Parts: sequence; C-alpha cells; structure tokens
Amino acid sequence: MPMFGSLLAVVAVAFAAPFLLGLFPRLRLPSVVLELVAGIVIGPSVLGIVHEDAPIAVISLIGLAFLLFLAGLEIEFPRLRGQVLRLTGAGFVLSFTIALGVGLALDAGGLIQSPLLVAIVLCATSLGVLIPVLKDAGQISSMFGQLVIAAGTIADFGAVILLSIFFSGEGGVGATVLLLGALAVFAITVFAVVVGAERSMRISGNLRRLQDTTAQIRVRGAVVLLIAFAAIAEKLGLETILGAFMAGAVLTLVDRDQAMTHPDFRRKLEAIGFGVFIPVFFVTSGIRYDLQALAAKPSNLLMVPIFLGALVAVRGIPALLYRRVIDRRQTLVAALMQATSLPFIVAATAIGVSLHLLTAAESAALIAAGLLSVLLFPLIGLTLLRRGGPAPRVQPAPEEPAPTMAM
Repeated sequence: MPMFGSLLAVVAVAFAAPFLLGLFPRLRLPSVVLELVAGIVIGPSVLGIVHEDAPIAVISLIGLAFLLFLAGLEIEFPRLRGQVLRLTGAGFVLSFTIALGVGLALDAGGLIQSPLLVAIVLCATSLGVLIPVLKDAGQISSMFGQLVIAAGTIADFGAVILLSIFFSGEGGVGATVLLLGALAVFAITVFAVVVGAERSMRISGNLRRLQDTTAQIRVRGAVVLLIAFAAIAEKLGLETILGAFMAGAVLTLVDRDQAMTHPDFRRKLEAIGFGVFIPVFFVTSGIRYDLQALAAKPSNLLMVPIFLGALVAVRGIPALLYRRVIDRRQTLVAALMQATSLPFIVAATAIGVSLHLLTAAESAALIAAGLLSVLLFPLIGLTLLRRGGPAPRVQPAPEEPAPTMAM
C-alpha cells in the first residue's frame, strides 16, 4: 500500500520554496533553484529524510511531462519570422557547432563519455526563466526581447528534437527520423481535427457550456492531448518529453488568440502544472541528485565551472550575430540570457544516466552548472537592462506571413 509520508515532505518543500522567496521580494531567485537545493538537503545525499517511492516517482514523471508541455505552449510562432528568425536560426546552428567542438574537447580531456549528448544538453535555454525577466525590464516587445525569446524557442525546440533523433528509437538515426515523421503526421492530424471541432457550432457550444463547470472540459481536453502525445511518442520508441513538447506546440498553433476562447484557459493549465506536478519534479530531481558523486574527487568539482563556461560559450557566442540590430550592452545581456539553462539539463541528464551515457558525477556537475546559470545570469542581465532603461517597442516584420504549422 502506498505511503504518503515522503510525498508530504516533497509537497511541503514545493509549497515552502516560493512562499519563503515571496517573503523576500528583493531576492530575485527562481523557486526552481530552491526546490532543487531543498530536495538535495532532504534526500539521501544530506539528511536522508526522504527517499523516492512510487507515488513520488509517478507525480514527478507527470511533472516532467507538464514542464515540456508548458514549454511547448510558450512557443510564439508569430515571432519566428523575418530578420528575427534568420538571426536566431543561424545562431542555433552556430551554437550546436560550438557545442560539438566543446563536447569533443571535453571528451579528449577525459571529462565526459558522450560528447554528442553533452553538446545537445548545452544547447538549450530556459525560456520559462527568461520571460519574467524580460517582462520586469519592459523589454518583452523590443527587438532585443524578440531576439531572446525567438532564440530560446528555437533552442528548446532544437534541443528536444536533437535529443530525440540521436538518443531515442532502436533502429539508428534514419529509423528515428522516420518515427519523428510519423509523430509529426499525428500532430498535423490532431491539429486538423481540433481546428475542425472548434469550427463546429454544436461542439464549440458544448465546450463553452462545460468549460467553467466542474467538468473543466477544455482543461481535460488539454490533458488528454498531453498524455496522448506522450503515449504515442513512447509507443514509437521516442522520448516522452518530445511528445509532451509537441502537444504544447500543437495547442499553441490551435490557440491563436492565446485564450482558446476562454481568458483563463492557459492560467488553468499553468495552475495544474506549476501548482502541483512541476515543483514535485524539481524537488524529486534534488532528491535523486548524487552529491557524493560530485564531491568524490576534486576533478568532479572542477567540471562545474567548466560546464558553466561551456554554457556561456555555446549559447553566448552566437549572440554576437545580433550586433547589427541591437547595441553592445543588449548583445552582452542576450548572451547571458541565452546561456541560462536548467529544466532541460535536468531532464536530459536523467535520460543520459538511464542510458549509461553520463556518469552520476557528470550529471551532477551539469545540473550544478545549470543551477549557477539560473542564479547568476538573469540577475546580471536584469541589472544591466535596468541601467539602460526600457527599449522601444518593435512590431514583428509584416512582410512574411506567420507559419500555420511547424514540424
């Protein structure tokens, strides 16, 4: 019979982390950092109060799926056009090229086992961390803000796709690409079905009647979409995080007004994800964190600043491409913002450890570097942005129509 003692400790930490941060509003620290650290403290690495059991594992798995689902929901396809798309697309290609070089160099130095996996891990950006920072600085609609958001979108999408291509499936890269194509066909089919259903007067009327009742029908539909994509991805032998991410992307494309005909629709989904499941995932990731493996040898600790520097090089150097449209200060801030990464690092290293492609020490060092990036880079970037004042709002280029479907 499942016991709830350990789960109680996890959800208590999930509640306490943002609550304590709220008491000190001047301390601009993402709650995910405190959740991970608290998980490490209560887990086997320090106090040993909590050990992962079946209820925690299940809720944590759903939390990971919700995290990628909401990340897909954050994709702003209308921004991916014109000069912004060209610059950030070229930036991601350059980023992955640099990441491969860094991965090979670390492999040659005997620090890692899988240079390709580490390269993919280093390519992501925590878009969910950056958007609040840009809003606080009044930069969300500036050319600078558009570049950072577009770059983060492409980085998140690209990293998930690359991870799925090279580290999913059982028949090699070619077979995996075919499986991705099958998942894309499923996504297009779902998109067409949902759009058609929304245009039906009878169906849309029924949805409106049930959306604010105890049925919460639109929320239930979104959860069905999430689980369906995750299940199809798993059935195809792909990573479930790809399915969850694609579910969010499909919902974004369907939900063109970002309300899905209801002003609180996205807020309800975020309430479920960030209010229940996602914090459990991060606290559980802290519980799983192998602090002993990181501290076992000085060389393991040395990997933390090396990986942090690698994040700056991989995601920061491509920001130099933006110098033609933004000033030097904003270019520097963009480099720091793009080097901010944690959720994808946590998810990808868990996959790497399960595939025996990362050691516990490598995983712990990568997560520690991600923690430091979230702690330092947004704070430094926000300080620099505030010194420069708000930037003028810039509308997306009108000459190129927004895409109607991705993949």
